[in-house]
Amino acid sequence: MFDALLIEKSEAGQSARLTRLDTAQLPEGEVLVDIAWSTLNYKDALAITGTSPVVRAFPMVPGIDFAGVVAESSSPAFKPGDRVVLNGWGVGETHWGGLSGRARVKADWLVALPAGISTRQAMAIGTAGYTAMLCVMALERHGLTPGDGEIVVTGAAGGVGSVAVSLLAGLGFRVAAVTGRAAEHGYLTELGAATIIDRAELSAPSRPLARERWSGGIDVAGGPVLANVLAATRYRGIVAACGLAAGMDLPTTVAPFILRGVTLAGIDSVMCPKAERAQAWQRLARDLDRTKLERMVTELPLTEVLAVAPALLEGKVRGRLVVPIAPDIG
Repeated sequence: MFDALLIEKSEAGQSARLTRLDTAQLPEGEVLVDIAWSTLNYKDALAITGTSPVVRAFPMVPGIDFAGVVAESSSPAFKPGDRVVLNGWGVGETHWGGLSGRARVKADWLVALPAGISTRQAMAIGTAGYTAMLCVMALERHGLTPGDGEIVVTGAAGGVGSVAVSLLAGLGFRVAAVTGRAAEHGYLTELGAATIIDRAELSAPSRPLARERWSGGIDVAGGPVLANVLAATRYRGIVAACGLAAGMDLPTTVAPFILRGVTLAGIDSVMCPKAERAQAWQRLARDLDRTKLERMVTELPLTEVLAVAPALLEGKVRGRLVVPIAPDIG
């Protein structure tokens, strides 16, 4: 038996509770993992509160990522004792997820944890940090270098944004961090931001084109924020979009694309091919400053996840929320 969060649905609506589950209740999969650490992400908060129809099947254990140790495996790819990390693949949405003592999943969904990253650090990075790395890799594939100019990061005090700021600064880029929270200016400067931009500056309706300001961007917001970022991107720049915190719509025009040759690169972390996932995790092991990573982290007991989820949706949470499940095992 182990502790887990469980989301259920009845005629009265959706509800979430902390409960005890048995291994026999877990869904099918080739690999059984003892979870050491999990996280509370924006998507998890949507699922737990029922704010958005994230959960596709009930009952559901939420948690889109976890890190732990293999307990049993029928796959030649993994053996008991292997340290592994999982991000996405519908876990916590269509398949029971990581806010639980154990998970049984497909072997193809797991990535071997690189040497030098603990299970706690893996979840300090989590899906947010892994997504940030995918965004950075997209900018690099486009050919951007630090000499090309400033990179803008929206939602910079959140999980994806915090890791993105740290990664980009560590790679030598000048970073403009966008936040609506004045209290986080010092935190973002510590992570490496050179400039702080008030979110309100990018929240008004955008013009088709604005003064060219940055060579690239990483956007977690969508909506008018992304529209304004695109309008101010330099000729042949690129913006990697991975979120919709400010809205799913994109009220822009074709002007940035056909007059400045701007590229809008969509970043999907959920179904990303395994080879690219493994590359992202190797890059995180190499490029992410562990001291800066620790500044992003707040530990949140599993017993408090339900209470904190609404605050995460309201933008009141800084950085990464890591959930200790069985920290001594990994």
